[in-house]
Amino acid sequence: MLDPAFVRDNLDAVKQNCADRGVKADVDAVVRLDDERRRLQRAFDELKAKQNQLSEQIKQAGKDKERREALVAESRGMKPQLEQLEADVKRVEAERDAVLKTIPNMTHPAAPVGSVNKVIKTFATPTKFDFKPKDHVDLIEALDLADTEAGARVAGQKFYFLKNEGALLELALVQYAMNALVKEGFTPVITPDLARTEVLEGIGFLPRDPNPETRQVYTVADTDLCLVATAEITLGGMHMNQLLDESQLPLRYVGLSHCFRTEAGAAGRDTRGLYRVHQFTKVEMFVFCTPEQSDAQHEDLLRIEEQIFQGLGLPYQVVDTCTGDLGGPAYRKYDIEAWMPGRGQGGEFGEVTSTSNCTDYQARRLGIRYRPKDKKGTRFVHTLNGTAVACTRAIVALLENYQQADGGVRVPEVLRPWVGKDVIAPKPKR
Repeated sequence: MLDPAFVRDNLDAVKQNCADRGVKADVDAVVRLDDERRRLQRAFDELKAKQNQLSEQIKQAGKDKERREALVAESRGMKPQLEQLEADVKRVEAERDAVLKTIPNMTHPAAPVGSVNKVIKTFATPTKFDFKPKDHVDLIEALDLADTEAGARVAGQKFYFLKNEGALLELALVQYAMNALVKEGFTPVITPDLARTEVLEGIGFLPRDPNPETRQVYTVADTDLCLVATAEITLGGMHMNQLLDESQLPLRYVGLSHCFRTEAGAAGRDTRGLYRVHQFTKVEMFVFCTPEQSDAQHEDLLRIEEQIFQGLGLPYQVVDTCTGDLGGPAYRKYDIEAWMPGRGQGGEFGEVTSTSNCTDYQARRLGIRYRPKDKKGTRFVHTLNGTAVACTRAIVALLENYQQADGGVRVPEVLRPWVGKDVIAPKPKR
């Protein structure tokens, strides 16, 4: 969340930012509640100072029993007032913070304002075929790479079993991405698939969203746990409520996890196949750094994402995400959209990765600070995240771009060591 002092000092800019993002938030309430918190805190501090003065007077009363007892009684009489003021400070602070959590992060000045993303670069040209290409759903069925019907029987719609080379492709993508990130100096991590609600809230999710039309997170009954929608949640929570030294930064992790999303409100969009599912495997990058490092780290995460997809040989475009599509924590976000020949009428680009600079928005909620060199006090770290590979969407793009006229699919060279073959051949007809 934003610093309440920043909101106070930049009230008009914060309001305009909310308008640019299409977010309704009572920004004025933050100032009003913070004024009330300050008033209560001042009253508490003044009364506490008086109580401390009485304590000194009690020490000085010496053998004057009558005076000492009178001073002690007066001091004790202040205790209920102090307790009430302290409780009021906490209550109003909680009310202020609840409003703050509805206000999105500020936005990078270069991010497109409105509802249209800006394409800032492209790689390769969309794949062309001298035959009528299939979409990934038909390819999966013909090559026996997944079983969505069995997935639905076992776990419900939008779940699936990956089979045969489909399973090997996922394992290959994980190995390929992990190896690339370890070479870049990232620390590899396999994260829990569950996290406490306070961690999800710190990252910016609404785990207890009362609206089923917008709820995105699966919660575990009778616990404070949720299934994670991304390893961003668990990686971000690794250093919750910790104080880091500047010499440790940047900390760069690459995490492997399953991701679980209800996809509420997504009916009718990308409903066929593996593009939009309730569970998938993802390799995720996460960075903790100083404010001075975060812009460069963001560009580096994008470089790595591009390097991974260039290695896969997939045509793509990079978009600078507009304010209307930015999630609450993101200061700036880049998406990579790969060309998918089976999407729409004649092919479309589909999102396969994103990378966001969240500045200190998440760290302020999670209580993650660092101690600067040669400076007094502490500062909040900046956090960044980026998708290395979301396996199901990468598989969609790979199958559709590498399909052949005979119905088989070539395996990208970088994945062949793990898949164990150059081509996924059509299965003999029975």
